[in-house]
Amino acid sequence: MHIDSRRVSSNQLHTHTNLPSLLQRHLQHRHRKPVAEHSRTAFDVLREALESQPRPLVLDSFCGTGRSTALLAQRHPKHLVVGVDKSAHRLARHVETKDENYLLLQAECEDIWQLLLGAEIPLEYHYLLYPNPWPKSRHIQRRVHGNATFPWLLRLGGIIELRSNWRLYVEEFGLAMHLAGYCGNVFLLPEADPLTLFEEKYRASGHELWAYVGDTSKKLHRDATGVLG
Repeated sequence: MHIDSRRVSSNQLHTHTNLPSLLQRHLQHRHRKPVAEHSRTAFDVLREALESQPRPLVLDSFCGTGRSTALLAQRHPKHLVVGVDKSAHRLARHVETKDENYLLLQAECEDIWQLLLGAEIPLEYHYLLYPNPWPKSRHIQRRVHGNATFPWLLRLGGIIELRSNWRLYVEEFGLAMHLAGYCGNVFLLPEADPLTLFEEKYRASGHELWAYVGDTSKKLHRDATGVLG
């Protein structure tokens, strides 16, 4: 039996008015937080994999069951693709594949971002596929781009791809990237084989799917007044 997936419902109709000031505050102040012990253990597995076979790194943050991680490993066969999710229950639903170039880690994504930065391990690609939208306006700081850890994501580098079935979330993320000085595009995701179970469910329910893709190596020019050009 097919069950329709509900569309995102929010009391917010436009990009959040507080986003520019939030972002400015986060960019001006270095954020630090204690790293959970299980995240450190997971990071050790990642680092050992890179030390035993050095290669570029692809991160699949909030990977859920890891379906997307396995599919991304096929897309990036010469990379180490690492999926990270905090839920052991979701990761336990992963269906193993024969690809040997990916890892699944149970850890806090933000912890892994912080540890990667501390170890000076950059990313070539960073995927954020259907993160929790936190649709209520008052929850702006729980969204990836409104959180104090957003500058970590920027400093990790690489090509960033975010997908959501809530257009406003993607537009806000794109705005945050632009305000931080990076090029990118927001676009309607074309029909293709789904990367995640959420993507499959949303497609089947007739949702429009939106994406942002940007390259953190391409910094926008700022003139003497600080205006982006």
